[in-house]
Amino acid sequence: MEVVEYRGWKNNLLLSNGDVELIVTLDVGPRVICYRLPGGCNLLKNYDSMMGGTGEPEWQIRGGHRFWLAPEDLTRTYFADNRPVKWEAIGPLGARFTPPPETEYGVQKVMELRLGERGTRVDVTLRVTNIGTSPTELAPWGPTVMAPGGVEIIPLPSKRNHPGHVKNAKSPADYGPNQEMILWPYFDFADTRWKFGSKYILLHQDVNKGPTKIGLAHREGWVAYLNSGVLFVKRFDYREGAIYPDWGTRYQTFTNEDMLEMETVGELVTLKPNASAELVESWELHGGVPPVQSEADVDRVILPLLK
Repeated sequence: MEVVEYRGWKNNLLLSNGDVELIVTLDVGPRVICYRLPGGCNLLKNYDSMMGGTGEPEWQIRGGHRFWLAPEDLTRTYFADNRPVKWEAIGPLGARFTPPPETEYGVQKVMELRLGERGTRVDVTLRVTNIGTSPTELAPWGPTVMAPGGVEIIPLPSKRNHPGHVKNAKSPADYGPNQEMILWPYFDFADTRWKFGSKYILLHQDVNKGPTKIGLAHREGWVAYLNSGVLFVKRFDYREGAIYPDWGTRYQTFTNEDMLEMETVGELVTLKPNASAELVESWELHGGVPPVQSEADVDRVILPLLK
């Protein structure tokens, strides 16, 4: 754990256990701006023109993993996180990052990261506290901006038989729905970046194509992104009965010509003054992973790594 320079910023915290490296900005943010195997490529997108800048009046995408608030709007969500960040150690391989309070909206954000003694797993907690004088509705939101050129893997719920069509089937039968998918206005079913299979959705990042986005309730517990032989895995839960933003989306994914975003969204709550809400997830990396082009490839290559 040490403060290092990174791409024009003098102050960034490097967290490493020898198996994985994280770099978090301290001059702005906080942003996890780099996540990589030692000596390997950064899985997170960095916007070159925005590296090293501070104090800009407007929000900068910059890249990396950031802390947003849902529902999305052009004011509170896009608050300019361009000021210095305080940090403190929590345990031997963890740190808490506290930006200045967003007094305009009465909220205080905190990001916590914890590494294990070995391995690539990172436990991520995003916590927001209402420091204002009246209740506010929000959900913590954790977009992770991935470098271009990879493919995202999203598992789907298991299939079930229609009770009136298949008799004496061994697999469960059900008349009711079990999959929720929300489409943004710029989504197009004819977009060839998407491959909707029976077990997985595959989304290819394409540097020649513009925005597309979907949201899912997503009870399957994981999503992944494979790029240049390295697999990034994001794990998170789903709570039945909870209210999630954007028509019930626990997970959202967006891509354009620059990058691909893997976005977890917490529960939509009305926070009273001094109350807090959290979003918790974990990450991991796997190196030396061959390309996947089909659902059979995912079963053969990806699933064994997740176990």
